[in-house]
Amino acid sequence: MAATRALPAGFGELEVLAMGTVLLMEALSGLSLNGLTIFSFCKTPDLRTPSNLLVLSLALADSGISLNALVAAVVTVLTVSHRRWPYGSEGCQAHGFQGFATALASICGSAAISWGRYHHYCTRKQLAWNTAIPLVLFVWLSSAFWASLPLMGWGHYDYEPLGTCCTLDYSRGDRNFISFLFTMAFFNFLIPLFITLTSYRLMEHKLSRSGHLQVNTTLPGRMLLLGWGPYALLYLYAAIADVSFISPKLQMVPALIAKAMPTINAINYALHSEMVYRGIWQCLSPQKSKQNRIQ
Repeated sequence: MAATRALPAGFGELEVLAMGTVLLMEALSGLSLNGLTIFSFCKTPDLRTPSNLLVLSLALADSGISLNALVAAVVTVLTVSHRRWPYGSEGCQAHGFQGFATALASICGSAAISWGRYHHYCTRKQLAWNTAIPLVLFVWLSSAFWASLPLMGWGHYDYEPLGTCCTLDYSRGDRNFISFLFTMAFFNFLIPLFITLTSYRLMEHKLSRSGHLQVNTTLPGRMLLLGWGPYALLYLYAAIADVSFISPKLQMVPALIAKAMPTINAINYALHSEMVYRGIWQCLSPQKSKQNRIQ
């Protein structure tokens, strides 16, 4: 009975373990793939280009999301006696800030890569360091700024329905939440989505005429919509209706989908890039790459 009372409302023991296991798998796969991308960038000089700096920035942001998921997974799976967030209110605020900041950096970082690809393919000019570095700094400073606003009273961080991780509190639905939600979503979801869709649309229009279209122009926009769209819909519903009518298990679905994005981004932006893939392979087989350089 005590164990049952300790479970979050709306969840059974098996459901809590299942969600914790999914979070753990997402966290480990995201950390592994993005960690490999970061390691290959640091160890392979050929990868240290302005364009790949945008990919590195995205890998760092996605590693942060995976780390956030790993903390939630450990709390969910291992703290069997509590099944609750064990680090107090201040720990919840820190966890919420870290997760929200890296999520925004991932969304805006994807848009930055889209613009970088448009610049490369449509202007036929290499992206310069004095453009890439300020762009990456802007992505991170902007994300940290918006994630810090709930700490200062505009918006609020609280526990997710599972009770073992923290995120932006959408359960209140008051004027404070609504004003923050719509402003934040405009600058950090709609504008990046517009940049992503527009950049690839212009690329498709220009390159399809020359027959040199080498990039999937529809996948990145779909990934952004499918990965972060469920969260956006949940927040929108919470702004106009009582979110308590949605079951706690269903409320956790957007979080599980979003935390799979680091793995998907790593596959799409890093492993599908011939240069990054070659750099990763060189890191995994240094002896073979050394022999190739000698030959």
